[in-house]
Amino acid sequence: MSPELIFATVAISLALVFYTWGVFGERRHGSLSLKYVLLFWAGLACDTTGTLTMSHIASQSAATGFGIHAATGMLAIALMLVHAVWATVTYRRGSQRAQQRFHTFSTVVWLAWLVPYIIGMLVGIPAIHLQAVCAIGTSIVVVSLLAIYLFARDRRDDGKHPHRGDGSGHVLSH
Repeated sequence: MSPELIFATVAISLALVFYTWGVFGERRHGSLSLKYVLLFWAGLACDTTGTLTMSHIASQSAATGFGIHAATGMLAIALMLVHAVWATVTYRRGSQRAQQRFHTFSTVVWLAWLVPYIIGMLVGIPAIHLQAVCAIGTSIVVVSLLAIYLFARDRRDDGKHPHRGDGSGHVLSH
């Protein structure tokens, strides 16, 4: 594995860590804090760095079959950028109601981001090395199952807890 590929893989894996930490920390906390906003920006920076590095590697080789991976990756970065900007605006001047709605959008963006991450992992790991079509289908199935689980859990939790705390002892009503 080349040093450039290792760098890109580490950057994209750090994006997964930062972005997941931000999204699920914010969901668990029930409100948007500066820490989560910074984690979203760190995830975006790492993903953009890793993706640009991977694009450079691909342009230097005869790699083919990554069209959908590249397209979903660029879409994911665009969504992450919108998400990070919205997080910043919501944190700076958003109401508690806006912050509550924000966590649903965070989850959707995280799920959308997982599609190209999983495709890249399934196509790029030599031990797995699925063909692009199988990797796309597998990533969509995995992300769909995660979405069903997360949103079903949210619905169940909302039914049990008509009021959600904001982590500071205040109770927010839905």
